[in-house]
Amino acid sequence: PCGLCEATSTTQSRDAHSPEQKIASGRRAGEMAGAENVRVLGAWPSPYAMRPRIALNLKKVEYEFVVETMNPKSELLLKSNPVYKKIPVLIHNGEPVCESLIIVQYIDEVWSSGQPILPAGPYDRALARFWAAYIDDKWFPALMGIAKAQTDEDRASSTEQMLAGLPLLDEAFATCSKGKPFFGGDAVGYLDIALGCHLGWLRVIEHMYEMQILDEAKSTRHLAAWADRFCADEVVKEVMPETEKLVECAKVLQARWKTAPARGK
Repeated sequence: PCGLCEATSTTQSRDAHSPEQKIASGRRAGEMAGAENVRVLGAWPSPYAMRPRIALNLKKVEYEFVVETMNPKSELLLKSNPVYKKIPVLIHNGEPVCESLIIVQYIDEVWSSGQPILPAGPYDRALARFWAAYIDDKWFPALMGIAKAQTDEDRASSTEQMLAGLPLLDEAFATCSKGKPFFGGDAVGYLDIALGCHLGWLRVIEHMYEMQILDEAKSTRHLAAWADRFCADEVVKEVMPETEKLVECAKVLQARWKTAPARGK
């Protein structure tokens, strides 16, 4: 998955004086040798780039966030991910790992002594991966389809698809959480990261189209309460983009989508 908007600089050091970087600057390096040599190549509006950052925060691993400009794509990105040429990329001791959910699993395995991210049991892990794939393949494309739509009919179709998935995800939360605050149980886990990284863009759609997508009074009551807990969690709140900034980014993207040539199916 690629970044959703251009960034303006190429590198951000982990500086405690920068609010966006406050969490990572305070993390101590993990126990593995060379764990301090960790970089995340991404862009601030990208929900996919949030995933490795949250995972590293969970593991209390120090890292450097390298901001990819995307236009043009940097040599570092093209060298690190020559196949897809997309963000995010985790660079650990000089070795690149690509694709956001693969990166999250890698982080969980490498820093295994920290807070676990994937569920312990094989069935629970399979269930979490199933719903993560559903989110990326079906639900989030429908959400973004609302903003991308060029006609009222297309927007209505995307809205219907997105809303149809919410009761399924709400039920998945009830199953996976087993009565606890997060999909992952008592703490943020794999499926929390997979879905939670999209909450910023969900808020953008709510703002731009005057919708209330998550409602505690409706069939999304579990998700509505979970979303508040997730965004307030210490490992999340410093990397979740501000809604106002994302709205401005969305407006830029919409202007591009309007002028982009239509692709054949």
